Amino acid sequence: MNKALWTLGAFIALVVVLAVGLRLNPREVPSPLIGKPAPPFELPLLNEPDKRFSQKDMLGKVWIMNVWASWCPPCLVEHPVVTRIAQSGLAPVVGLNYKDTRDEALPWLKRNGDPYQLIVFDANGRIGIDYGVYGVPETYVIDRQGIIRYKHIGPLTADVVQKKVEPLVKELNSGG
Repeated sequence: MNKALWTLGAFIALVVVLAVGLRLNPREVPSPLIGKPAPPFELPLLNEPDKRFSQKDMLGKVWIMNVWASWCPPCLVEHPVVTRIAQSGLAPVVGLNYKDTRDEALPWLKRNGDPYQLIVFDANGRIGIDYGVYGVPETYVIDRQGIIRYKHIGPLTADVVQKKVEPLVKELNSGG
């Protein structure tokens, strides 16, 4: 009798955990990096391999880092949204070209437009790993002190930008 109650209790607990899990948005996977300094990196620029960029170069600015690749169909889907963010002047948008080749990425940008202030080239994906990239595209909002304040997994949508990214960037820019 006691064993049957334990089994039933364990089964009910499992059902509750699964039911809660099914209600979660997979685009909002909690990141252990939220509230922590952006992992350090220094990478060459995609279109100027002899020049390098570091996340430290953005200290003092609220900025957006968009992780993308030419081989990524969802990156093409979100590209107009990233372009609108960049054109709005909301914040500088830095691209992190992830596990790609220059021979593929540069023509992709020529075809689809280059909204980025600059693009760093993470050919082997090492920096993506440091940032906890699950897959591309992913987008980060980083504050003036270099702290990651938001991470979005998957393609950005106008709705996400309007409801989450814009208010957060505006709050961070106003000193919040």
